[in-house]
Amino acid sequence: MCGITGYIGKKEGLPIVFDNLRKLEYRGYDSAGVAFFNAVSSIKHQVLGPKVIKAVGKLDNLEKAIRGAKSQAATAAIAHTRWATHGIPNETNAHPHTDCKKEIFLVHNGIVENYRELKTDLTKHGHHFYSDTDTEVLAHLIEEFGPELALKKVVGAYALAVIFKKEPEKIFVARLGSPLVIGVGGGEYYVASDPTALAGLVKKVVYLKEGQRGWLSLSGMKIGPARPRLEPLEIDPEQSRRGNYKHFMMKEIAEGPEVLESAIRGRLSVRRNSVKLGGLESVTDQLKRIKRLEILACGTSYYASLIGKLLFEELADIPTEIAIASEYRYAKRPVSSQSAAIFVSQSGETADTLAALRKANNQGLLTLGIVNAVGSSIARETVAGVYNHAGPEIGVASTKAFISQLGVLSLMALHLSRQKLKLHKEIIKELRILPFKIESVIKNSGAIKTLAKKYLQYDNFLYLGRGYNYPAALEGALKIKEISYVHAEGYAGGEMKHGPIALIDKNFPTVALATQNRVYEKMISNLEEIKARSGPILAIATAGDKKMAKLADDVFYVPKTIEQLEPILNIVPLQLFAYYSGILRGYDVDKPRNLAKSVTVE
Repeated sequence: MCGITGYIGKKEGLPIVFDNLRKLEYRGYDSAGVAFFNAVSSIKHQVLGPKVIKAVGKLDNLEKAIRGAKSQAATAAIAHTRWATHGIPNETNAHPHTDCKKEIFLVHNGIVENYRELKTDLTKHGHHFYSDTDTEVLAHLIEEFGPELALKKVVGAYALAVIFKKEPEKIFVARLGSPLVIGVGGGEYYVASDPTALAGLVKKVVYLKEGQRGWLSLSGMKIGPARPRLEPLEIDPEQSRRGNYKHFMMKEIAEGPEVLESAIRGRLSVRRNSVKLGGLESVTDQLKRIKRLEILACGTSYYASLIGKLLFEELADIPTEIAIASEYRYAKRPVSSQSAAIFVSQSGETADTLAALRKANNQGLLTLGIVNAVGSSIARETVAGVYNHAGPEIGVASTKAFISQLGVLSLMALHLSRQKLKLHKEIIKELRILPFKIESVIKNSGAIKTLAKKYLQYDNFLYLGRGYNYPAALEGALKIKEISYVHAEGYAGGEMKHGPIALIDKNFPTVALATQNRVYEKMISNLEEIKARSGPILAIATAGDKKMAKLADDVFYVPKTIEQLEPILNIVPLQLFAYYSGILRGYDVDKPRNLAKSVTVE
């Protein structure tokens, strides 16, 4: 959640940090602010400030507020987009926050869990507070104790960028539990909560590790206690632009074929009927001894993991359990030396998944990651893993990342298999051609838009699926909730009779994943029961299925594919249905209300 940007160098910092905030809009926010040192042209070398400007709502409001403002070159500037946790969205609660003397200004991502105790203690020492946030406590702590000692008193998580009135040519940075990256240029430094903001600006970055902190200045960078490690920034700035698309969400759905190709490129061998995953080579011997898997994830990644469970059990014959990361971290679970834990996250910074990973590491489990963001915390802290190579995902509601996760989970299940079955060869062949089938669905998106218009009158949906398509139904229901703000429930088809059928009538439509597979006839029976109760049915069906044409009110046809890979194909029309439902309702589908791209606090 939230976004941090900062700059110290010989250029004017204000326009730089504001432009970088634009790149972080996708993370979700409800207010924004900047702090910078004023440029005073009439008095040589005089620097005033820091000046703080805040605004509620979109960055357009902040842009209007700072119009005409100038910042002094060779001085620091910081900026922030806030997603409200403590205190309502208003200018007082927006960042940057300051101390009593207005000499310390900071922006913060994370949470100060003991802020009430700290606030009470600081108030006794004469400090006065103005906001309802936990963040303001940090400014007063630094005023009272200095940055190093102050942070030792904090319980929680933080990514911090701090500037000081007495030292305008420095930025103090610190990281614990929330991501922070430093862009290193020629005599200049950039600060960001996400490397996406630095694409096109620098070629080298430092991903701050847990507990690292230090200073950025015109004379250099001092980070400790561990020595900072320079790494290449491998993000194409073009991937972070919309191009000819009106919305990032549509662009990223359209990238589905390319994303799947990237996930499998160089990893499949049809001739040898095998999968090669270089990221797992270092743990080859350990994986041979694995008899049980756990997969930990949140949100869309959790639904992808449910499909992963089915793949691991059917293709690799390995018993697999799935846990929501936020529940796993507090549960008491038996640990086995023959178990491995897989952590699935697009951002690699999801707070609950990261906490679950650290618990698993402490328990001595073999930890593996499936992560899209190179250099992220989960990528660094797992023992081994596989990158998605999907490129930046800007839309808040995940689309292409889900497809890439399913591709990688399929590869990993094949990779871990102890035997080469005929089914494995069929799946490997099908993965090669599946991108072309996804493309054919996207080319027919106009039909989905027509269906979205027809079903625009409904505010409640039931999404049904069975087998591999049950988790896809859950994800489809999540998408329309996120984007269209309508109520939708995902259910296993067989569970419908155990409660949800009570909701069915002419005003409660069902979106059914009813492609031809081993549970096809069971789905037909479920839909017959819905039809008998006058429930409208929109079915996703296999091309040429005449039976479904007679049963459902509306049908969108997808090409035939192998059952184990059906979710990769079937999710695309559900993503498009959510997308068109959202834009037809007039909503901002790239930045849905109350949501953040990367959930970095519990």
